[in-house]
Amino acid sequence: MQTAPAVRVALGEEFGMKIGSNVTGQMITALKRLGFDRVFDTNTGADFTIMEEANEFVERLKNNYNLPMITSCSPGWVKYIEMNYPELLPHLSSCKSPHEMFGALLKSYYAKKEGIDPSKMYVVSVMPCIAKKFERQRLEMKNNGLYDVDNVITTRELARMIKQANIDFVELEDSKFDDPMGEATGSAAIFGTTGGVMEAALRTAQDTLTGKDLEKIEFEQVRGGDGIKRATLNIAGKEIKVVAASGLSNAKIILEEIKSGKADYQFVEIMACPGGCVMGGGQPIKSSKIRSEVDVRKLRADSLYSIDEKSHIRKSHENPILKKIYEEYLEKPGSYRAEKLLHTTYQKREKYNI
Repeated sequence: MQTAPAVRVALGEEFGMKIGSNVTGQMITALKRLGFDRVFDTNTGADFTIMEEANEFVERLKNNYNLPMITSCSPGWVKYIEMNYPELLPHLSSCKSPHEMFGALLKSYYAKKEGIDPSKMYVVSVMPCIAKKFERQRLEMKNNGLYDVDNVITTRELARMIKQANIDFVELEDSKFDDPMGEATGSAAIFGTTGGVMEAALRTAQDTLTGKDLEKIEFEQVRGGDGIKRATLNIAGKEIKVVAASGLSNAKIILEEIKSGKADYQFVEIMACPGGCVMGGGQPIKSSKIRSEVDVRKLRADSLYSIDEKSHIRKSHENPILKKIYEEYLEKPGSYRAEKLLHTTYQKREKYNI
């Protein structure tokens, strides 16, 4: 089992805990009790996504091609552009989403290290997102005849499993993710909220472009619950125009700008769900009364930013696990093996023929 960042700040709500409670440790314990042999953190996969995506962005920026680059980790958004704006597909990052990258690494690098036959591995992802169920079935998400991920369940479905197993979730002790794939950075945690993917990638891109380990970590210009958040950033002497959009109605606005030639962005983040993954279709559902009283998105997002702030490593390229795997197996971001395992392709898709 691997778990997405947004799941840990919402799962507790299904058991009467406060909105935004970080229940990482209890979640891992519950998954072990349900019978999963290994429990890993999709955040580690997010760190790989950032490494590959930041490298891809820097290369496009240097060579001035297929700009703006648009993020590709939200499967609902990817399917939307495939169906409605296929002519803009070259702008999409070729990176797989974090859980798909991680599944590919589990069935290659990890399987080899542990002496496990990949065909005997059954990888399940618990996600805040219903569209991940479709994504994991895409034929592009296969390596050596095996799907990177074998099944996807949502946050609510996991809660239902825990309840059916009569596990008292609130009273569970904390456990840790399994090694050696359990270490992730603060950058990975913020993937679950709008603007987080872009901010995480910019942290690595700025160090790559300057060749320095800069102290600047927060890019607050792209944070917040606004449907569209535009900003101009100065990185390594370059003015980089970015925009983070969440919700497909806002995605359409940005795509029309790009299509018409009016946009001068270099980097675009789009998430299908308003507010990002923390408000995904598989997350706990709140009544209109609760939503009128509190900002559910903000409480969940604040919890993710708190995880980031407390992390001792906050930039993906400084993650020692990643450094080791690139050194032993992948070589470098964008290498032949990295492209084969961690990147994908897209296609024009008819609206009524999925």
